[in-house]
Amino acid sequence: MRRICGMMDLGQPFTLLAVRIIVGGLFVYHGIDKFDAGISMIEGMFTSWGVPAPGFTAPLTAIVEIAGGLALMAGIGTRLAGMVLGVVMLGAIVFVKADLGLISTEPMPGAELDLAYLAGLATLVAFGPGRLSVDALIGLDGIGHAEADLAPAGRRAMATSH
Repeated sequence: MRRICGMMDLGQPFTLLAVRIIVGGLFVYHGIDKFDAGISMIEGMFTSWGVPAPGFTAPLTAIVEIAGGLALMAGIGTRLAGMVLGVVMLGAIVFVKADLGLISTEPMPGAELDLAYLAGLATLVAFGPGRLSVDALIGLDGIGHAEADLAPAGRRAMATSH
C-alpha cells in the first residue's frame, strides 16, 4: 500500500493543475456569460435576489470571475484568487441558493454546484497552486510546501533540497 500511495503522490502537481484549470475555466466561462447575457439583465437578477448594490456588484462579479478564473488557470496569485472567488461563491449561496436548499431543480439548481466550487477553491487555498504554476516559477507561493508536507519522508527531503 505504501508503494501505491508513493506512486500516487507523484501525481499531486498534475492534480492541482487539473483543479486550477477546471475550476478557473468554469469561472471564466461564467464571467463571460454574464457579459454575453447583458450586465443589465444580471443586475436585474441581482436586484430580485436582494444582492446589495446590484449596479456595482453585477459587473464586479463578472470581472472577478474572469480575472480570478484566469489567475487560477495560470497559477498566479492562486491563494488570493481562490479566496476572492470563494467570497463570490458564498454570496451566491447566501443570496441566490439559500431558499432553494442543497438539491433543487426549480427554478434553478440548488447549492450543490456552488459547494463543489467552494471545495475546489478551498483545496487551492489550502494546498497552493502546485509546482506547475506561475506562482512556483516566480517563487510567489513558497512552492510545494503542501506537496512536500504530504509526501513520504524520502520525497520530502528531495523536495526541500532543491
